[in-house]
Amino acid sequence: MATQSESTIGFFLLPWEFSWPWVLFCLALAALYIRGMIVWRRGGRHTGIFRPLAFFVGLGAIYAVTQTRYDYLAQFLFFAHRGQHLVLHHLGPFLVALSAPTAVMASGLPAAVTARWNSPAGVWAGMAAGLRGTYRVLQHPLLAPLLFVGLIYFWLIPAVHFDAMLSARLYQLMNWSMLIDGLLFWWLMLDPRSRDQGALGYGHRITILAIIVPPQIALGAYITFSRDVLFDIYSVCGRAWPLEPLTDQQLGGIVTWIPAAMMSLLGVLVVLRYLLRGAPMTRTIPMHRVGGENAAT
Repeated sequence: MATQSESTIGFFLLPWEFSWPWVLFCLALAALYIRGMIVWRRGGRHTGIFRPLAFFVGLGAIYAVTQTRYDYLAQFLFFAHRGQHLVLHHLGPFLVALSAPTAVMASGLPAAVTARWNSPAGVWAGMAAGLRGTYRVLQHPLLAPLLFVGLIYFWLIPAVHFDAMLSARLYQLMNWSMLIDGLLFWWLMLDPRSRDQGALGYGHRITILAIIVPPQIALGAYITFSRDVLFDIYSVCGRAWPLEPLTDQQLGGIVTWIPAAMMSLLGVLVVLRYLLRGAPMTRTIPMHRVGGENAAT
C-alpha cells in the first residue's frame, strides 16, 4: 500500500494537461540520443558521462515543467510561470546545447532518413535547403539576441500575457516559442567549434551574452519593484497558493532578474573554456557522413 508521500509524488509527476507534442518531442529526442549512444558503443566509441548527463537533465527539466503538475502551478502562480520559462528558455536549452548532442543523435537517425536528407534532388532536398536557410537567418548574430530578449519582453506585456494565460493555444504557442528560441540561441552560444571551423567567433559570443544581460535585469527589476499589480490574470483566475499579489509578482521579478542573468555568466564561462582549452568536440558534422557507426564528430 502506497504511503501518503509516495502518492503525493506520483500525483505531482502526472501531467496537469496532457500534451502529445510535448511528450513526443521529449521521447523522440531521448530515443534518438540513446540509439546514437548504442551505435557509438558498437563502433567502439564512447560519449563519456558528462555530456549524456547534461542532455538528459536538460531534457528532463523541459518535460518536468510542461508535463507534470508543475504546469498547474505555472498557470496559477506568476513566479512559478517565470520559473517555467527560466527552464524552457534558459536552463533546459543551455544543458542540451552544452551536451553537444548533434553527432550522437545523427548516428541514431534511421538510414532511410539520412538517405533522403542527403538526396541531391526532390522534396526532401528542398525542405533541407529551406530549413538550413531559416536556421542561418535565425542564428544571425544581430537577430539572435534580439529575438532572445524580445520574446521575454513580448510575452510579459500585461495585455499579451493576460490573453496567453487564458487561451490554451496561445499558452502553448508561448511555451513552444520560448523553448525553440532558447535552443537556437544557446546552440549558437555554446557551439564548441571555433570561428575557423564555421562557428561564431568566441569574442562575438561573449559580446552577445553581455548585451542580453542589462535588458533582462531591467525587466526583472521593474517587475520586482513595481507597486502596482501588473499581471492581474492571476487574481482573476485565482492563485494556487495563498500569496499576496505583489509578493507573487516580486518573486516572479526576481526569477526573471537574477537566475536569467546568471545563465549568461555561465555561458561566458563555457565560451572562455573553449577559448582557453580548445573545442572538445565538433558539434556539426557533414550530412553525407551522418548515420551508421562511422558518423563523424
